[in-house]
Amino acid sequence: MPTVMTHAAVPLALGLALGARAIPPRLLVAGALAAMLPDADVVAFKLGIAYADGFGHRGASHSFAFAALIAALGALAAPWLRAPPWRAAAWLFLCTVSHPLLDALTNGGLGVALYWPWSEQRLFAPWRPIEVSPIGARFFSLRGLQVLWSEARWIVLPAFALGLCGAALRRWTAPRAEATP
Repeated sequence: MPTVMTHAAVPLALGLALGARAIPPRLLVAGALAAMLPDADVVAFKLGIAYADGFGHRGASHSFAFAALIAALGALAAPWLRAPPWRAAAWLFLCTVSHPLLDALTNGGLGVALYWPWSEQRLFAPWRPIEVSPIGARFFSLRGLQVLWSEARWIVLPAFALGLCGAALRRWTAPRAEATP
């Protein structure tokens, strides 16, 4: 998996590209949290649930169904998120589903259960350039630094480059206020 912090890069970069009028700050923060939320499934290890089980790591919480549940909760919270329900739902679905899609690009683990509960099959993308992150204290090692470099190269830098391009394009195409004489 990419590290949990890296998952937030996708919604933050998209929010930068779209701007606060499209994605209000509360919705942006909710999206960053939603992008990290699937990795809360690591508590399954403490509960004795095996990695490969449906509720194990990269299982149910890494599915389209889970993203849809988060989207529905976002629609209900739309007034607090200061966005129309459809936008809150769509944004949170996109942010949540970005997590398993990034995990599918890693070179380790068991894959992601994108189609849970209809299928517990774990899937990987055909191209897997992202170094899988070690879980727990092993992250604080040379291997952890290699993972961070891989994530910066394949996720963070491209995401923020696109975010900055989107922000520049948005500003460049924004209607200009006419100067008054």
